[in-house]
Order: sequence, then structure tokens, then C-alpha cells
Amino acid sequence: MVLSARTILLAKMKILPVHPEILDYLRRRGLEKKFFKQAKLFKQDPHYPSLEFELLEPRHLRIYSFRIDRKYRAIFIFRDHDMIEIIDVNNHYQ
Repeated sequence: MVLSARTILLAKMKILPVHPEILDYLRRRGLEKKFFKQAKLFKQDPHYPSLEFELLEPRHLRIYSFRIDRKYRAIFIFRDHDMIEIIDVNNHYQ
């Protein structure tokens, strides 16, 4: 399945349960509340401006991200046209 950030429909998105290690990473950095706020926005409208939803390079890997805050991004893949799996959260500047 090939999806670009521009062609994602405004369907109600679903996010698979987040892995415990990712939740622990969020907790240790005080990001849990911000993450769930941004995830809720993503579910409602993936193109909401503050999310800065994007397809990452290299594009052929089909890995995407959305912004948690200025420093951190949630990295994810599509499992279906309306379902994503968060595979990482990382510091955007490292």
C-alpha cells in the first residue's frame, strides 16, 4: 500500500496500542500528556497544522511522523488506510 501525506483521507484514524517501552520513554521525558493530546488530534484530523504530519526520507520505506512538541516526534507506519502503529518516539534534533 502506497500512501503519501497528501493523500491521506480525513477518515477517523485509529492508533494501535502503544508499546510499553514507548510509553515508558514518554513518561521519563514528561511527554505522556502531550503525546496523547497530539494523538487525539491526529485521530480527528491527520492534517491538523500543529502536527506537521510528514512522510520521512527515504520515502520508499513509507515511515511517517507527527509532532509531539518542538523537540519530539512520533514515528509511525500505516497498518491499513485508517490505522497506524507508533514504532518510535524520538528527539527530532538528534
